[in-house]
Amino acid sequence: MQPPDFCRDDELGYDRSRTPFVDGEGLTLDEAYRLAHLPLVAPDHPKVIASRPGTSYRMGRHDNVVSLVLPVPAEALLRSEAYRELEGELKNGPLNPKIAWDAVRLRQDKLHATVAGSLAVGDEPASLETGVRDALRALGPVHVELRGLFSGNVNLGRLYLKAYPERRDGRNTVQQLQRILSRRETDLYVVGLYNLTDDLTASEARWLDGLVRRWWDRPILQFQADHLWLMSATDDLVLDSRVIENVALT
Repeated sequence: MQPPDFCRDDELGYDRSRTPFVDGEGLTLDEAYRLAHLPLVAPDHPKVIASRPGTSYRMGRHDNVVSLVLPVPAEALLRSEAYRELEGELKNGPLNPKIAWDAVRLRQDKLHATVAGSLAVGDEPASLETGVRDALRALGPVHVELRGLFSGNVNLGRLYLKAYPERRDGRNTVQQLQRILSRRETDLYVVGLYNLTDDLTASEARWLDGLVRRWWDRPILQFQADHLWLMSATDDLVLDSRVIENVALT
């Protein structure tokens, strides 16, 4: 059997979406992060945005949202030597005191990359039609390679792994999933791992920039997803979440 042919960086959006680190400058948590993430990991921080008109956010919580996501196998990730090495660098580096390690532990079995967000909001019913389920099963299991670390240009303060889906018949398999769901096709599939609890100084930001550069192409884990999760959550870190259904890809 041929090994999976994973999408390349020039086919995905990671490079254009990375944090523009500037030499001599720190990293300031942006407004999106201070509204949706900071209240969950550092609720007493003076930069927390408790709420915003026109949104349902209240201290990081919001109306229930149901999304279809690609789950990351937690046990396999924890066994990955590369993952343990990356986490060791973070624990032994200058960012350690500013990482919400409790949130890492609480989210360990909820790690995922979003395929289709906001399928239902609030009290809307969330279900997939029979034809959609049949088409998902016909596509079959999807191979994925995680690489990283990644820091984006939105939600500054959150650190991710990058998911590289396999290319099948010359086509990105996550985009094939999105096409089946009649959803917008995207090219950024990040797996949120770590959350900062404060701004970074210039020296801390320089260290993070170096870490991101060194780990950019480093493989962390390859796995085959034979199902998706229909996941319900009332916060962006999915701390308060549940898997409504395992959606089969077989």
